[in-house]
Amino acid sequence: MYKYIIDGGFPLNGTIRASGNKNAALPCIAATLLTEDEVILRNVPEIEDVHVMAEILRSIGAAAAPESPSSPEAESNGVWRFCARGLATSDISPEMASKIRASILFAGPLLARTGSVTLPPPGGDVIGRRRLDTHFLALEGLGAQVKTEGAFILHTNKLVGEELFLDEASVTATENAIMAAVTAEGETVIENAASEPHVQDLCNLLNAMGARISGIGSNILRITGVERLHGADYTLGADFMEVGSFIGLAAVTRSDLTIQQVDPKQLRMIRLAFAKLGIRWDTHGTDLHVPARQALRVVPDLGGMIPKIDDSPWPGFPPDLTSIMTVVATQVDGTVLIHEKMFESRMFFVDKLIGMGARIVLCDPHRAVVSGPARLSGSTLTSPDVRAGMAMVIAALCAEGQSVIRNVYQIERGYEHLTRRLRALGARIERVTVAD
Repeated sequence: MYKYIIDGGFPLNGTIRASGNKNAALPCIAATLLTEDEVILRNVPEIEDVHVMAEILRSIGAAAAPESPSSPEAESNGVWRFCARGLATSDISPEMASKIRASILFAGPLLARTGSVTLPPPGGDVIGRRRLDTHFLALEGLGAQVKTEGAFILHTNKLVGEELFLDEASVTATENAIMAAVTAEGETVIENAASEPHVQDLCNLLNAMGARISGIGSNILRITGVERLHGADYTLGADFMEVGSFIGLAAVTRSDLTIQQVDPKQLRMIRLAFAKLGIRWDTHGTDLHVPARQALRVVPDLGGMIPKIDDSPWPGFPPDLTSIMTVVATQVDGTVLIHEKMFESRMFFVDKLIGMGARIVLCDPHRAVVSGPARLSGSTLTSPDVRAGMAMVIAALCAEGQSVIRNVYQIERGYEHLTRRLRALGARIERVTVAD
């Protein structure tokens, strides 16, 4: 167990490289179960969630191992090799499933590969109810029988393509449906599908493995089932959620920061949201530069109205960045409404920001009115989930004095070597062992 000790109030400077997309890595790892051949994934982030997914694969008889880095100084080169040639079981252990929300992603590929799967309830972030109905409705539509007896027990004699209309544009439910459909008999059409970049990465990997998926990047996917998939060598895209986090960090700490390996097309709605807070950046190819001098002033809507930053399915503003934007808004001159529509408990972390001196009115579980700029003071905090934990790191780095953040396992589930990378920019942050 570790905690972070952070001395805030100091600007950062330098260059940081964006990690591979966490939310693409996890379904792509699950997808390696769909073939007996080796699958190589590149640009895989070195995070806890990846190691848990690999641990689950090994527990059911698949091989999963990172490639050794090319230099002794490097902790990882981001290359993993997977081979699911000999599966011993399709039952996921309750202990492993409870470690990670993404354990639900094994439902589709194991059902397609073996015809059955036993999946205990998944764990993950504490951000309110996250319904699983869409997953099982989609799998039932393809021919699965689903029972709930403490665990989710799925069985099928044969998966057959079908027209599916998802009752919500769930990312992981879309991914499960895709993985179940690629080797199903006939054609599957998935309407109201999620279209986030990580869903696109999964589809592109599967096509590289021999799948026939069209409509990638849209809300209607057409999948023609194939008899078998083969191995592939695939490179994951950058984590635009991490990029958004670093942009917010640079803005509130008045830092000059360059972020490398960025896809600017994935940041269009994120750019519009930051612009409402007077924050801008420049891009040159795949480099993104955030200048130290920013206006940090709320730009009112027409008629002088208070603007709103709200999340929605892709290509809307991503819900994973609402926690980050809440912290950023505390340092901006003016008032803004943050509306998190998708998870009913994600905004409850703002009481910690209020304790640090933020001027926030939590209207209900989904809406917070933030007035700034506020002078934040160091505090002792506990991370409830990946993104709120990173938001707390950002708050601590722009606050005056020292902060302690506990339960940093939640942060390290999604951010690669965070303390080392931030220290390289000049951040005063230490990762220390928690005494028993």
